[in-house]
Amino acid sequence: MLVELITDIAPLEWSSIATALFSGGIIGLERQLRGKPVGIRTASLIVLGTYLFLATAFELKGDVVDPSRVVGQVITGIGFLGAGVMLAKDGAVVGVTSAAAIWVLAAIGVMIACDYRLQAIKLSLIVVAILWGIDVLEENTKVLSRGVHASIRRYSKRDRKSSRQAP
Repeated sequence: MLVELITDIAPLEWSSIATALFSGGIIGLERQLRGKPVGIRTASLIVLGTYLFLATAFELKGDVVDPSRVVGQVITGIGFLGAGVMLAKDGAVVGVTSAAAIWVLAAIGVMIACDYRLQAIKLSLIVVAILWGIDVLEENTKVLSRGVHASIRRYSKRDRKSSRQAP
């Protein structure tokens, strides 16, 4: 009785919560290992929060809540988070990839709430492949490291050098 009282989270599902934490965690791990603004905690919380909002909306559907409106409001809120990680440095806007990752994290949370858990995990792996794979291509291909990408790389290298030289 006590165990059931503690473990019962109906109408939510532990499998969906685990999927949200895993999906957010693997994307966040990639970002954190590369020193980007959206790490494991942030990514996991974005996916979990989106799942919680939408799963709750599905339970209230018809009574007082239209789930599609909840999705719209989540997207608006996620837009504010994404805008918060973008900065302008020396005429270049940085953080756009992190903002896009936040947007995709919320979409994965929506998928989990709609009971597409396996697809959410697969897409999380695709996101990691894109984030990591394109970076590898940019480092090894001159064509992909031109223009803004080249200036951002120079700027990042300059920041790393100055932080190592600081006392």
